[in-house]
Amino acid sequence: MSGDAYDILGVSSDATDSHIKRNYRRLARQYHPDRNPDDQAAEERFKSIQTAYEQIGTTESRAEYDQKIRMEEMFRGGRRSTFNGGFGGFDIGDIFSQFRNNGRDNISNQRPDLDRQEENIKGSNIESGLDISLKQAIDGASIKFSHRRFKVCEKCNGSTFGTSRNCSACGGKGVKTKKSTITIKVPPNAKHGQLLRLKKMGHEHPQGNPGDLIISLRLDAEEGRRWEGDRLIQEVPVTITKLLLGGKVKIRTPLGKMVQIEIPSGTKIGDRRRLNGHGHAGGILDIEFVLSEIDNITPSQKKALEELRKTGL
Repeated sequence: MSGDAYDILGVSSDATDSHIKRNYRRLARQYHPDRNPDDQAAEERFKSIQTAYEQIGTTESRAEYDQKIRMEEMFRGGRRSTFNGGFGGFDIGDIFSQFRNNGRDNISNQRPDLDRQEENIKGSNIESGLDISLKQAIDGASIKFSHRRFKVCEKCNGSTFGTSRNCSACGGKGVKTKKSTITIKVPPNAKHGQLLRLKKMGHEHPQGNPGDLIISLRLDAEEGRRWEGDRLIQEVPVTITKLLLGGKVKIRTPLGKMVQIEIPSGTKIGDRRRLNGHGHAGGILDIEFVLSEIDNITPSQKKALEELRKTGL
Protein backbone atom coordinates (compact mmCIF):
# COMPACT_ATOMS: atom_id res chain seq x y z
CA MET A 1 0.00 0.00 0.00
CA SER A 2 1.35 3.43 -0.89
CA GLY A 3 -0.35 6.76 -0.21
CA ASP A 4 0.36 10.32 -1.27
CA ALA A 5 2.09 11.16 2.02
CA TYR A 6 4.65 8.40 1.47
CA ASP A 7 5.25 9.51 -2.13
CA ILE A 8 5.74 13.14 -1.11
CA LEU A 9 8.34 12.20 1.50
CA GLY A 10 10.07 9.80 -0.89
CA VAL A 11 9.69 6.68 1.24
CA SER A 12 7.98 3.34 0.83
CA SER A 13 4.97 2.37 2.91
CA ASP A 14 7.10 -0.13 4.88
CA ALA A 15 9.69 2.49 5.86
CA THR A 16 10.43 2.83 9.55
CA ASP A 17 9.29 5.89 11.48
CA SER A 18 12.94 6.90 11.85
CA HIS A 19 13.53 6.72 8.10
CA ILE A 20 10.45 8.87 7.50
CA LYS A 21 11.74 11.46 9.99
CA ARG A 22 15.18 11.52 8.38
CA ASN A 23 13.74 12.01 4.89
CA TYR A 24 11.40 14.71 6.15
CA ARG A 25 14.26 16.67 7.71
CA ARG A 26 16.35 16.41 4.55
CA LEU A 27 13.51 17.53 2.27
CA ALA A 28 12.36 20.28 4.64
CA ARG A 29 15.91 21.65 4.74
CA GLN A 30 16.21 21.44 0.94
CA TYR A 31 12.93 23.23 0.19
CA HIS A 32 12.80 25.61 3.16
CA PRO A 33 11.77 29.15 2.10
CA ASP A 34 14.93 30.58 3.71
CA ARG A 35 17.03 28.59 1.24
CA ASN A 36 14.71 29.31 -1.68
CA PRO A 37 13.68 32.98 -1.43
CA ASP A 38 11.02 34.13 -3.91
CA ASP A 39 10.67 30.56 -5.26
CA GLN A 40 6.95 29.80 -5.23
CA ALA A 41 7.41 26.21 -6.47
CA ALA A 42 9.80 25.44 -3.60
CA GLU A 43 7.38 27.05 -1.13
CA GLU A 44 4.52 24.86 -2.35
CA ARG A 45 6.72 21.78 -2.14
CA PHE A 46 7.71 22.73 1.40
CA LYS A 47 4.03 23.03 2.40
CA SER A 48 3.21 19.62 0.93
CA ILE A 49 6.18 18.10 2.79
CA GLN A 50 4.92 19.59 6.05
CA THR A 51 1.39 18.28 5.45
CA ALA A 52 2.65 14.80 4.57
CA TYR A 53 4.73 14.67 7.73
CA GLU A 54 1.73 15.70 9.83
CA GLN A 55 -0.09 12.68 8.35
CA ILE A 56 2.58 10.00 8.91
CA GLY A 57 5.24 11.66 11.08
CA THR A 58 4.22 10.00 14.34
CA THR A 59 3.29 6.43 15.14
CA GLU A 60 -0.26 7.47 16.06
CA SER A 61 -0.93 9.70 13.05
CA ARG A 62 0.62 7.13 10.71
CA ALA A 63 -1.62 4.37 12.07
CA GLU A 64 -4.66 6.61 11.46
CA TYR A 65 -3.47 7.40 7.94
CA ASP A 66 -2.73 3.78 7.04
CA GLN A 67 -6.10 2.65 8.43
CA LYS A 68 -7.88 5.32 6.41
CA ILE A 69 -6.16 4.22 3.20
CA ARG A 70 -6.99 0.55 3.88
CA MET A 71 -10.64 1.41 4.52
CA GLU A 72 -10.83 3.50 1.35
CA GLU A 73 -9.43 0.57 -0.62
CA MET A 74 -11.85 -1.86 1.06
CA PHE A 75 -14.93 0.28 0.56
CA ARG A 76 -14.05 2.07 -2.67
CA GLY A 77 -17.30 2.79 -4.40
CA GLY A 78 -19.31 2.25 -1.21
CA ARG A 79 -21.13 4.84 0.85
CA ARG A 80 -19.57 6.98 3.56
CA SER A 81 -21.24 7.98 6.77
CA THR A 82 -20.71 10.20 9.79
CA PHE A 83 -19.39 7.40 12.04
CA ASN A 84 -16.35 8.77 13.86
CA GLY A 85 -14.92 5.77 15.63
CA GLY A 86 -11.35 6.66 14.71
CA PHE A 87 -11.22 4.29 11.75
CA GLY A 88 -11.48 6.55 8.72
CA GLY A 89 -15.10 7.74 9.10
CA PHE A 90 -16.68 4.60 7.67
CA ASP A 91 -20.01 3.17 8.73
CA ILE A 92 -19.48 0.39 11.23
CA GLY A 93 -22.39 -1.50 9.69
CA ASP A 94 -20.57 -1.48 6.37
CA ILE A 95 -17.46 -2.78 8.12
CA PHE A 96 -19.22 -5.66 9.80
CA SER A 97 -21.15 -6.40 6.62
CA GLN A 98 -17.76 -6.86 5.01
CA PHE A 99 -16.74 -9.11 7.93
CA ARG A 100 -19.76 -11.37 7.39
CA ASN A 101 -18.79 -12.04 3.78
CA ASN A 102 -15.12 -12.72 4.52
CA GLY A 103 -14.09 -16.09 3.16
CA ARG A 104 -17.65 -17.11 2.12
CA ASP A 105 -19.51 -17.20 -1.18
CA ASN A 106 -22.46 -15.10 -0.04
CA ILE A 107 -23.76 -18.25 1.58
CA SER A 108 -26.53 -16.35 3.37
CA ASN A 109 -28.01 -15.32 0.02
CA GLN A 110 -28.03 -18.91 -1.16
CA ARG A 111 -29.55 -20.28 2.06
CA PRO A 112 -31.51 -17.52 3.80
CA ASP A 113 -32.78 -19.96 6.43
CA LEU A 114 -29.25 -20.69 7.66
CA ASP A 115 -28.83 -19.87 11.34
CA ARG A 116 -26.58 -16.85 11.77
CA GLN A 117 -24.49 -18.56 14.42
CA GLU A 118 -23.37 -21.09 11.82
CA GLU A 119 -22.07 -18.48 9.38
CA ASN A 120 -18.58 -18.30 10.87
CA ILE A 121 -18.79 -14.54 11.35
CA LYS A 122 -15.43 -13.00 12.16
CA GLY A 123 -14.11 -9.59 13.06
CA SER A 124 -11.67 -7.83 10.77
CA ASN A 125 -7.93 -8.41 10.97
CA ILE A 126 -5.77 -5.45 11.99
CA GLU A 127 -2.57 -4.77 10.09
CA SER A 128 0.13 -2.67 11.75
CA GLY A 129 3.86 -2.06 11.62
CA LEU A 130 6.44 -2.34 14.39
CA ASP A 131 9.81 -0.59 14.20
CA ILE A 132 12.81 -2.41 15.62
CA SER A 133 16.57 -1.87 15.49
CA LEU A 134 18.93 -4.14 13.61
CA LYS A 135 20.27 -5.38 16.95
CA GLN A 136 16.77 -6.23 18.21
CA ALA A 137 16.14 -8.09 14.96
CA ILE A 138 19.25 -10.21 15.43
CA ASP A 139 18.91 -10.86 19.17
CA GLY A 140 15.12 -10.92 19.48
CA ALA A 141 13.19 -8.61 21.79
CA SER A 142 10.00 -8.03 23.78
CA ILE A 143 8.51 -4.67 22.80
CA LYS A 144 5.55 -2.75 24.21
CA PHE A 145 2.96 -2.03 21.55
CA SER A 146 0.06 0.45 21.74
CA HIS A 147 -2.96 -1.43 20.44
CA ARG A 148 -6.40 -0.10 19.50
CA ARG A 149 -9.32 -2.17 18.28
CA PHE A 150 -13.09 -2.64 18.38
CA LYS A 151 -14.17 -4.65 21.44
CA VAL A 152 -17.66 -5.93 22.24
CA CYS A 153 -19.53 -3.44 24.39
CA GLU A 154 -19.46 -4.50 28.05
CA LYS A 155 -22.81 -2.91 28.80
CA CYS A 156 -25.01 -4.52 26.12
CA ASN A 157 -22.63 -7.40 25.33
CA GLY A 158 -23.03 -6.57 21.63
CA SER A 159 -26.76 -7.38 21.65
CA THR A 160 -27.76 -4.02 20.11
CA PHE A 161 -25.71 -4.57 16.95
CA GLY A 162 -27.95 -4.83 13.88
CA THR A 163 -31.08 -3.88 15.83
CA SER A 164 -33.07 -0.68 16.35
CA ARG A 165 -32.28 -0.74 20.07
CA ASN A 166 -29.85 1.78 21.51
CA CYS A 167 -27.11 1.49 24.09
CA SER A 168 -25.81 4.48 26.00
CA ALA A 169 -22.29 3.04 26.01
CA CYS A 170 -21.82 2.07 22.35
CA GLY A 171 -24.68 3.92 20.61
CA GLY A 172 -26.22 0.67 19.42
CA LYS A 173 -23.15 -0.41 17.45
CA GLY A 174 -22.39 -3.35 19.73
CA VAL A 175 -18.70 -2.46 19.95
CA LYS A 176 -16.51 0.29 21.32
CA THR A 177 -12.98 1.42 20.51
CA LYS A 178 -10.56 0.28 23.22
CA LYS A 179 -6.89 1.06 23.69
CA SER A 180 -4.41 -1.19 25.46
CA THR A 181 -0.70 -1.92 25.66
CA ILE A 182 0.48 -5.39 24.71
CA THR A 183 3.90 -7.03 24.44
CA ILE A 184 5.12 -8.17 21.04
CA LYS A 185 7.78 -10.91 21.13
CA VAL A 186 10.18 -10.51 18.20
CA PRO A 187 12.00 -13.77 17.41
CA PRO A 188 15.79 -13.79 16.92
CA ASN A 189 17.10 -13.29 13.36
CA ALA A 190 13.93 -11.43 12.32
CA LYS A 191 13.75 -10.12 8.77
CA HIS A 192 12.49 -6.81 7.39
CA GLY A 193 8.86 -7.27 6.36
CA GLN A 194 8.43 -10.46 8.42
CA LEU A 195 4.84 -10.93 9.57
CA LEU A 196 3.82 -11.90 13.10
CA ARG A 197 0.21 -13.05 13.55
CA LEU A 198 -1.44 -12.68 16.95
CA LYS A 199 -4.58 -14.79 16.96
CA LYS A 200 -7.86 -13.16 18.06
CA MET A 201 -6.19 -9.80 18.76
CA GLY A 202 -7.92 -8.05 15.85
CA HIS A 203 -11.33 -6.37 15.88
CA GLU A 204 -14.00 -8.20 17.86
CA HIS A 205 -17.38 -8.90 16.26
CA PRO A 206 -20.53 -8.72 18.43
CA GLN A 207 -21.85 -11.93 16.83
CA GLY A 208 -18.69 -13.87 16.01
CA ASN A 209 -15.02 -14.50 16.64
CA PRO A 210 -12.31 -11.79 16.81
CA GLY A 211 -10.00 -11.22 13.88
CA ASP A 212 -6.21 -11.39 14.13
CA LEU A 213 -3.53 -8.75 14.64
CA ILE A 214 -0.91 -8.94 11.89
CA ILE A 215 2.34 -7.17 12.70
CA SER A 216 4.81 -6.30 9.94
CA LEU A 217 8.33 -5.89 11.29
CA ARG A 218 10.16 -2.81 10.04
CA LEU A 219 13.90 -2.88 10.65
CA ASP A 220 15.44 0.58 11.04
CA ALA A 221 18.30 0.60 8.56
CA GLU A 222 19.73 3.71 10.28
CA GLU A 223 21.14 6.88 8.75
CA GLY A 224 22.17 6.60 5.10
CA ARG A 225 20.50 3.25 4.54
CA ARG A 226 17.08 2.06 3.40
CA TRP A 227 15.24 -1.10 2.44
CA GLU A 228 14.02 -1.99 -1.04
CA GLY A 229 11.89 -5.03 -0.37
CA ASP A 230 14.23 -7.38 1.49
CA ARG A 231 17.40 -5.75 0.10
CA LEU A 232 19.41 -3.32 2.23
CA ILE A 233 20.72 -0.28 0.34
CA GLN A 234 23.50 1.93 1.75
CA GLU A 235 24.17 5.33 0.21
CA VAL A 236 27.83 6.22 -0.24
CA PRO A 237 28.45 9.96 -0.70
CA VAL A 238 31.38 10.72 -3.04
CA THR A 239 32.78 13.90 -4.52
CA ILE A 240 32.31 14.85 -8.16
CA THR A 241 36.05 14.41 -8.80
CA LYS A 242 36.00 10.81 -7.54
CA LEU A 243 32.98 10.06 -9.71
CA LEU A 244 34.73 11.45 -12.78
CA LEU A 245 38.30 10.35 -12.11
CA GLY A 246 37.83 7.34 -9.85
CA GLY A 247 39.24 6.75 -6.39
CA LYS A 248 38.64 4.99 -3.11
CA VAL A 249 36.24 5.53 -0.23
CA LYS A 250 35.79 3.81 3.14
CA ILE A 251 32.37 2.89 4.49
CA ARG A 252 31.09 1.40 7.73
CA THR A 253 28.79 -1.58 7.10
CA PRO A 254 25.70 -2.49 9.18
CA LEU A 255 27.92 -5.08 10.91
CA GLY A 256 30.26 -2.27 12.06
CA LYS A 257 33.15 -3.21 9.77
CA MET A 258 35.16 -0.67 7.77
CA VAL A 259 35.34 -1.61 4.10
CA GLN A 260 37.27 0.18 1.34
CA ILE A 261 35.42 0.57 -1.95
CA GLU A 262 37.05 1.14 -5.33
CA ILE A 263 35.25 3.76 -7.43
CA PRO A 264 35.90 3.33 -11.17
CA SER A 265 36.39 6.48 -13.25
CA GLY A 266 33.20 7.57 -14.97
CA THR A 267 30.96 6.31 -12.16
CA LYS A 268 27.50 7.89 -12.32
CA ILE A 269 25.22 9.01 -9.50
CA GLY A 270 22.96 6.07 -8.66
CA ASP A 271 25.40 3.36 -9.77
CA ARG A 272 25.50 0.38 -7.41
CA ARG A 273 27.88 -2.31 -6.22
CA ARG A 274 26.94 -5.47 -4.32
CA LEU A 275 28.80 -6.61 -1.20
CA ASN A 276 27.96 -10.16 -0.22
CA GLY A 277 28.02 -10.96 3.47
CA HIS A 278 28.07 -7.34 4.67
CA GLY A 279 24.33 -6.72 5.03
CA HIS A 280 21.95 -7.37 7.91
CA ALA A 281 22.74 -10.68 9.62
CA GLY A 282 25.46 -11.34 7.04
CA GLY A 283 23.18 -10.94 4.05
CA ILE A 284 23.54 -8.87 0.89
CA LEU A 285 24.42 -5.16 1.04
CA ASP A 286 23.96 -3.01 -2.05
CA ILE A 287 25.85 0.28 -2.00
CA GLU A 288 24.60 3.21 -4.07
CA PHE A 289 26.84 6.14 -5.02
CA VAL A 290 25.38 9.57 -4.37
CA LEU A 291 26.90 13.02 -4.77
CA SER A 292 28.35 14.53 -1.60
CA GLU A 293 26.49 17.61 -0.44
CA ILE A 294 28.64 20.73 -0.18
CA ASP A 295 27.17 23.68 1.67
CA ASN A 296 30.15 26.00 1.31
CA ILE A 297 33.22 25.99 -0.93
CA THR A 298 36.54 27.65 -0.20
CA PRO A 299 37.91 30.49 -2.38
CA SER A 300 40.54 28.15 -3.83
CA GLN A 301 37.89 25.56 -4.71
CA LYS A 302 35.77 28.24 -6.35
CA LYS A 303 38.74 29.43 -8.38
CA ALA A 304 39.46 25.87 -9.51
CA LEU A 305 35.83 25.39 -10.53
CA GLU A 306 35.92 28.60 -12.55
CA GLU A 307 38.93 27.26 -14.42
CA LEU A 308 37.14 23.95 -15.04
CA ARG A 309 34.12 25.76 -16.38
CA LYS A 310 36.33 27.43 -18.97
CA THR A 311 37.31 23.97 -20.23
CA GLY A 312 33.68 22.99 -20.71
CA LEU A 313 33.21 20.91 -17.54
